[in-house]
Amino acid sequence: MKTYLIFLLGVSSIFNVWATDVAPEKLLMFRDKINLAIIKAKQTERKHWAYIVTRHENEEGDISSSIEQHSPQLSEPWLLKQINGKQPTGKQIQNFSDKKRQQTKTKKQKNSLKLSLRELINEESLTFVSEDDEQFVMAFNVRLKKLGEDSIGKLKGQLTYQKEAQFIDTISIWNSADFSPMFTAHITDFVMTMSFIQLDGKVLPKQHEMAMKGSFAYFTEINETSIDIYSDYKYIGK
Repeated sequence: MKTYLIFLLGVSSIFNVWATDVAPEKLLMFRDKINLAIIKAKQTERKHWAYIVTRHENEEGDISSSIEQHSPQLSEPWLLKQINGKQPTGKQIQNFSDKKRQQTKTKKQKNSLKLSLRELINEESLTFVSEDDEQFVMAFNVRLKKLGEDSIGKLKGQLTYQKEAQFIDTISIWNSADFSPMFTAHITDFVMTMSFIQLDGKVLPKQHEMAMKGSFAYFTEINETSIDIYSDYKYIGK
């Protein structure tokens, strides 16, 4: 639980950041750099990388964790290495593989639900927040189709761009007002932070954190937090 509290305290500082004025030509330069960074991220094909994902979830006090290995060169690319701090049983490994196989099939049928930075970041709304020798920070409006039409205008975003490496290393999103992603669902608090690393010129996920509070069907409480940590990247390309 301590990890989730630290996460929430850390991202709370985002809410106090406001856009500031900057010369039009400099704003245009920043936007061009963000555009190129988005292109760089899009060109990275994650299917060519093996990696480990360590997941932690807390749903209404139900805490779970897992360590998963992704090896794209294998016929069964996903393997459950650990669940809730213990070695998984044969049945748990099989259930996990079946679930991952079904998720992959569903994504292909729906033309993939993979989050696109181009869709996430409204480049025309990018405004300057701050800058130092190593990085600059931009704010932007967010529209996530997965969170429903009612979330439009109620989600704000911020990104950090690393100057020397020329890539976006952090993106944070939060809500400025309550919204309903679907019928009978009501979200009062939503925070999502994604961080990235760059390996051999390729942009890859480093960590994905999410916290959400609200209610469902008026009576069921929503109180979820999750942290996915990516590590041990290895290029498995042609």
